Amino acid sequence: MSEKKFYDLHMHSTASDGMNTPTELVRIALERGLAGIALTDHDTVAGVQEAAKQAASVGLDLIPGIEISIRFQHTDIHMLGYFVNVEDEKFLERLSGLRGIRDQRNDMILSRLRELGIQITLEEVKERSGRPIKPGESVGRPHMADLLVSKGYAVDLRDAFDKYLAEGAAAYVSLTRISPSEAADWIREAGGVPVLAHPGLYGDDQVVRAVIESAKPIGIEVSHPDHDTEAVERYGKLAEEYRLLTTAGSDYHGVRQGKVFHGELGAYTVEKSSVEALRLNASAE
Repeated sequence: MSEKKFYDLHMHSTASDGMNTPTELVRIALERGLAGIALTDHDTVAGVQEAAKQAASVGLDLIPGIEISIRFQHTDIHMLGYFVNVEDEKFLERLSGLRGIRDQRNDMILSRLRELGIQITLEEVKERSGRPIKPGESVGRPHMADLLVSKGYAVDLRDAFDKYLAEGAAAYVSLTRISPSEAADWIREAGGVPVLAHPGLYGDDQVVRAVIESAKPIGIEVSHPDHDTEAVERYGKLAEEYRLLTTAGSDYHGVRQGKVFHGELGAYTVEKSSVEALRLNASAE
């Protein structure tokens, strides 16, 4: 039997806006023959310990990760962090502050939806997870999109984002967030390595370049469900230009309204050598 060597480095659990628990993500990864995964919930590491415990019991390599929400040049940007210390008190305090901003944003989005005649409450949004939201977990727009579809305000998740939740849509709200360089510094100070997430989603490669030059991440996510072949090639060349490591991830959030959001777990992967390069850089920081 050949050695398992592939890793999916981007996914979300019920600790943020995913549909599967950390334990379930480990099980799915094992079933799909992966060597390991990175759990990268939005602005929280609340699910990492559960995932790590389950992964250890079945021989799967679990990379403690994070996806930090930032704002740069009027664009929402995400910075992935790998090998972070999930018990670092300063890091946890900083993440708590980010979730506070996220909570304010959620309230403002819901207020705008009500102005549009859409009557949904935060309690209803939280109930879409099927269980109470635990301390340290976060609520995001996919939770809202799921509820908008179930109540008939949108046809599917994409329709919900296009009409109401995506940047420029009717109920979209963006608050002041930390900068790319701050996010990268936070990740480094917590023992991890920063990687720019899904650059193709930002719609402007000049912004991508500016983020790279200001934050100096160690890598860039080249292979992602929302990157077509041309984008993968373009960002691969950008990685060479800036001497960045390249990563891949499904950005799996689970199945909502019968559709996988964004990609299927295990469909976008890197080999073990890429993970070892990230690990080496984390130990060198």
